[in-house]
Amino acid sequence: MSAITEPTERRQDPYPSRLPEERWLPRQDKTVWSQWRPDAPLTAQQADQFDRDGFLVLKDLFTPEEVKALMAESAALRGGERTLMEGSVITEPGSDEVRTVFRLPEQSPLFDRLARDRRIAGIARFLLGDEVYIHQSRLNYKPGFTGKEFYWHSDFETWHAEDGMPRMRAVSASLLLTDNDALNGPLMLMPGSHKTFIACAGETPEDNHKSSLKKQEVGVPSHAALTKLAAEHGIHAATGKAGTLVLFDCNTMHGSNGNITPFPRSNAFFVFNAVSNRLEEPFGARKPRPDFLADRSEPKAIDIASGKLV
Repeated sequence: MSAITEPTERRQDPYPSRLPEERWLPRQDKTVWSQWRPDAPLTAQQADQFDRDGFLVLKDLFTPEEVKALMAESAALRGGERTLMEGSVITEPGSDEVRTVFRLPEQSPLFDRLARDRRIAGIARFLLGDEVYIHQSRLNYKPGFTGKEFYWHSDFETWHAEDGMPRMRAVSASLLLTDNDALNGPLMLMPGSHKTFIACAGETPEDNHKSSLKKQEVGVPSHAALTKLAAEHGIHAATGKAGTLVLFDCNTMHGSNGNITPFPRSNAFFVFNAVSNRLEEPFGARKPRPDFLADRSEPKAIDIASGKLV
């Protein structure tokens, strides 16, 4: 019976992907799920901007002392000063340099506190109109000279197809831990692109995550689609000093260039999913990705904390 039911459910999926041909589909979900109110963690203008553009850049939320402590903790995690969980580290293609460290809250009390901070998690809860939990967390590090690019993609396309996230009710928060400028491979986003879902062509290979974490080649739009999106929406580089917070919707098209400057680029990255949007079986893969990429446990609402980190 299940072998018959599962394909029927997928045919009713509002966001089918990994198809024989690429398709453009309208977004079926809200972007901002809460009604703005005076005590909201964002201004009305900021909430409207996130709804319109699919991202928001916020500065001066954290003190210099907090940023300094987070930078030191980041260096310790990637520099071998901490015992890290097996399988949680991804290296750069063709080298042993650290590209990504996953499961930040589980590996660092300071980053656990950051993930629960009202200045981040409180905003995520407001945008999603629900209690939230961490779907995925990681430290991204793009070393000077050799840091490779992250190709254009919608996170939701992968989370939906390979993790089983049913709806577009998740938001990513990226806290810059180094100065990000136009030269050292900052995050680039296409404002307004979150309103269209690009259903990508091609089947999901077995254990696709093993290669996609180093270089994503499946679940990415065609050159023609990216050219059209960029022509319609433009491209914005999310630059800022260390401590800048970049929030973006799960379906916003984004990527980053390689870094050939001497100046490394680093950020702490948290994906907040609505508790009501818990993962199901993958919509476009034979089996789900490992837990370090997508928390499949019973969602537990974050206990949001206030006050300084340090």
